[in-house]
Amino acid sequence: MNHINEISAFPEGWYFVANRASILRENLIEKTWMGQEIIAWSDGEGHICVAEAYCPHLGSHLGPTVGGRVRDGCLVCPFHGFEFDRTGQCVATPNAPAPKAARLSVYRTREILGMVFAWWGVGGRAPQWDLPDDPPAGAEWSRLRSTKLRFRGHPQETTENSVDVEHLGYTHGYHDVAPTGTISIEGAYLRSCFDFTNVNRFAGLFNITSEVSAVTHVHGLGYSFVEIQEKTIGLDARLWVLPTPVDGTFVNLVLVSQLREIRKPGRFFAGLGFLPVRLRHRLINCFFLRQEKRYVMQDVTIWERKRYQPRPRLCRGDGPIGKYRRYCRQFYPKLQPEKPGTAEIESTRP
Repeated sequence: MNHINEISAFPEGWYFVANRASILRENLIEKTWMGQEIIAWSDGEGHICVAEAYCPHLGSHLGPTVGGRVRDGCLVCPFHGFEFDRTGQCVATPNAPAPKAARLSVYRTREILGMVFAWWGVGGRAPQWDLPDDPPAGAEWSRLRSTKLRFRGHPQETTENSVDVEHLGYTHGYHDVAPTGTISIEGAYLRSCFDFTNVNRFAGLFNITSEVSAVTHVHGLGYSFVEIQEKTIGLDARLWVLPTPVDGTFVNLVLVSQLREIRKPGRFFAGLGFLPVRLRHRLINCFFLRQEKRYVMQDVTIWERKRYQPRPRLCRGDGPIGKYRRYCRQFYPKLQPEKPGTAEIESTRP
């Protein structure tokens, strides 16, 4: 991929940090996120804090690999024992009153079904828009299952799949792919819908031909939520596609799936009808997520070696790629406006 400068490597928006369960399990986590070293922990009341990983006192890294720890809901620096609460304020030191000026730089967070996101604003800007509310949940929905990939890429190009209907057939082998209506855009929210037919091999035993309707909800370049209705089997699924830039070169892409219970499996899953509902559900969800990961890996092969085309020579079959790229410009507020006459095909990336 061509060189990307600092601004365009990290488009503004909400990006995945970690699952609440993993933060609670590990007590304190550290990672490289949006070109920054960050930490995340939970205070004694269950509030999640995401902050830059350096102590404002003398600059020590605060992560667990260095010796940082959480005590009574506060983060303790491994260098001099300064303690910080979930707001980032220093609240105690071992041998002196806590200096009021000692404050961690913390990020605004949002949580959706246990998935923790943080806002990254260009130049430290406050959130310009919000993520959606949790989708309806209940006993009929499975637990979330996730898998992660790491590759050279950019979230604008991974999210472009939401409107690039042509590649679904050519790259992934879908059949009869057809948009259902035009894409709609309202601020940072983009919605696209399409139908297709797909053939999958289940457990190496038989083929499953699926008629699928998909609705993709895009909220910036770090959060895509896909509602999937499989009509042949009678399966309702949810898929989150969460790309997060790591360091300006690599992207961590997390896929998260959730299925609605199939109480009466269709003919293709009739042989699983004897299994307990939850076990059957888990097996089908594993199969579903494995298939989605396989499709993404087909894209990764291309993403890692492609060169970004700021002025693509589009054809009529390309659909709303130009409209999508205009939508993306809002996430790069520091970039200069494009030259007159290039708005239809230029993107925000150089």
